[in-house]
Amino acid sequence: MQEQLSQINQIIAEIKDFQADTKEKLEIFKSKFTGKKGVITALFDQMKNIAAENRKAFGMELNKLKDIAQEKFKELAEAVEAKSEGSSTKPNDLTLPPIPNTLGSIHPLVQTRARIVEIFERIGFTQSEATEIEDDYHNFTALNFPPNHPAREMQDTFFIEKSKSDSETSSDILLRTHTSSVQIRLMEKQKPPIRSLMIGRVYRNEAISARAHCLFHQVEGLYVDENVGFADLKQTLYHFAKEMFGKDTKVRYRPSYFPFTEPSAEIDVTCLICKGKGCNVCKYSGWVEIAGSGMVHPKVLENCGIDSEKYTGFAFGMGIERVTMLKYQIKDLRLFTENDVRFLRQF
Repeated sequence: MQEQLSQINQIIAEIKDFQADTKEKLEIFKSKFTGKKGVITALFDQMKNIAAENRKAFGMELNKLKDIAQEKFKELAEAVEAKSEGSSTKPNDLTLPPIPNTLGSIHPLVQTRARIVEIFERIGFTQSEATEIEDDYHNFTALNFPPNHPAREMQDTFFIEKSKSDSETSSDILLRTHTSSVQIRLMEKQKPPIRSLMIGRVYRNEAISARAHCLFHQVEGLYVDENVGFADLKQTLYHFAKEMFGKDTKVRYRPSYFPFTEPSAEIDVTCLICKGKGCNVCKYSGWVEIAGSGMVHPKVLENCGIDSEKYTGFAFGMGIERVTMLKYQIKDLRLFTENDVRFLRQF
């Protein structure tokens, strides 16, 4: 053990005398003393060769050596960093012309949202808002989602407070998965006629990629009154598509299914990139989906205390990101949240 203690004292002396004024020398220190292949690690490996009665004392000396090395490395690193900052500081050149103040630009999602609101306000739609933290009833049950629907699972929804009960009266708290919950709250407190937009952030438990995100923005529309029919829905969305994407835009309706509407349809518009000729964005179909829609299910109206025999209504929903990507031909959804100035300056 005397040999190892002598070696420790010799290493301590080397550490105290070591000087480093560059990052390269700092790396040499780390590699020689504190790295995985350094001398201190080698000494710890010798612990198994020390007699059992001497291991405690030897371990204390090793820990002391390790602390000295780490403290020295910290001291050297601070000195190198200070020197680097000092050398990079240059006096101001007063002969250079001044840099003019630059103004920011409106985020493309904000621009698209404002345009959507403008289009629908002109035909009588107001705006409604509600909390982003919602309960199971308003997010699922009142919208006619069955108790075993996949959307209620944690792999699809961000639950803040998940109860053990599977009953429909469960008080689960979650981040809303759609702004349809705002429709329920609006119909609970306001009786027809209702004509309103619901705009806001929604959350889905999805992997982030160029075509999907765990956070996005949604706009939904609701119109409930006497004698509201599917033709009213078609003409409303037809008007929106023409105003948003241009007069040459074509619209088609495809039968679909949603728990909260019946009948239901998905809305496609002409691909703005290939103008309907077919490309990889529209999967060579010439069409791109922009929204889901349908007539409000009678059960949803009854859940909100509205007489489904007297009143009917339609609802639609679309992602603001999807509309923005189509309008400005943006191919990566992640660009909206990365705050890259080079991207934002284009708008």
